[in-house]
Amino acid sequence: MNDTLWFLVVGALLMFMALAGSLVKRLPLSMDMLYLGIGFLLGPVGLGLMLLTPRGDAALLEHITEVAVLFSLFSAGLKLRAGLRDPRWRLPLRLAFGVTVLTIAAIALACVFLLGLPLGAAVLVGAILAPTDPVLASSVQVENAGDQDSVRFGLTGEAGFNDGIAFPFVMLGLGLMGLHELGEHGLRWVAVDLVWGIVVGLGSGWLLGKLLGDLVLYLRREHKEALGLDEFLALGLVALSYGTALLLHAYGFLAVFAAGLALRRIEQMSSGEKMPEAVMGHTESGREHEVAAHPQKGPAFMAKAVLAFNEQLERVAEVCIVLIIGAIFSFGYISFESLLITFLLFLVIRPAAVALMLVGAGAAPVQRRLMSWFGIRGIGSFYYLMYAVNHGVPDQLAQRLTGLVVTVVTASIILHGVSATPLMRIYGRMHTRRRRRSA
Repeated sequence: MNDTLWFLVVGALLMFMALAGSLVKRLPLSMDMLYLGIGFLLGPVGLGLMLLTPRGDAALLEHITEVAVLFSLFSAGLKLRAGLRDPRWRLPLRLAFGVTVLTIAAIALACVFLLGLPLGAAVLVGAILAPTDPVLASSVQVENAGDQDSVRFGLTGEAGFNDGIAFPFVMLGLGLMGLHELGEHGLRWVAVDLVWGIVVGLGSGWLLGKLLGDLVLYLRREHKEALGLDEFLALGLVALSYGTALLLHAYGFLAVFAAGLALRRIEQMSSGEKMPEAVMGHTESGREHEVAAHPQKGPAFMAKAVLAFNEQLERVAEVCIVLIIGAIFSFGYISFESLLITFLLFLVIRPAAVALMLVGAGAAPVQRRLMSWFGIRGIGSFYYLMYAVNHGVPDQLAQRLTGLVVTVVTASIILHGVSATPLMRIYGRMHTRRRRRSA
């Protein structure tokens, strides 16, 4: 595609997003479904204007999806406004740790006994498809820091944690295939890939988020410095937390998510029971620096500004990635085995794992059903696919894995995109009626 045509296509797409966004929210559709269709139209099956292949462009696609997941994980952390001892964390932790591990195991078993894959490749497939997506699930995640709904909180927390939780199992799959060092009896994998990677990833991200957030607020409050440019704070914290985790051989996805949580925790400890908007009040134009430097209002202003900017980046990244997935999609990827795994994942494995892990969690039946259905797969899975391809997965297996992942992600965008708006609207009405009866 020449430069002129790129400008025309991108400009038309951005205008379409701006004009059609509010309309799509009222329909049983999602913007991602439209992006997917546009990407398919621009791809080799359609007009042939976007020519990307998972094998030939694996390095580029890995980096693009990596950045998209980072922005989304940071946003997810910033939206979860709950103290570390808050009982609401029990639900996302059960989903993120328990459901993820059960899903990996169940998919691996299905791949071994139904598809005939070797154990290493089967574990790799399970790890790629297990994490739910923090990018494409915005319609079922918390809408703002004041959103206390259990379903939205649980799904957002799950998506934030499990992109990192799946990483050691990706390494396990690669190790069983001889592409990664597991150590004698797998001890290196347990010590380094599993325990160190998760613990240090979460710890380093939280520490950086806390230190840098406190430093900015101190400079603003005491010296009236570091005012404005909250966009650089967002980008800098994402990059520093991710880079530090990688330098320590830990999981950067968890570090970025934890950095977002830490920044939100600073705001929560300052605001107390009040919501950030109530603390800040009305901010007159031209007086933003006064609010940013205010001892009580400053943390709320910082969290709001950073989240607002990061969400804009997240939307742009979402468009790019879904367009790419649509362009890559080919009907040749649809096969009996890809449809079988899609069916098992959405209708058997995910519901069974959620039902098992939510025993005794206190979730209402309708909440359990919603969380069972909305295990949205997307950009995280695509990133892990590209990561595996770039780490030496044989061409024939890479082609097979691509078919499985592209089919599952495409099906998730369509099925969950169609169902998200009506189901969450019905749930919202039910929740409102319950609150009125209890009032």
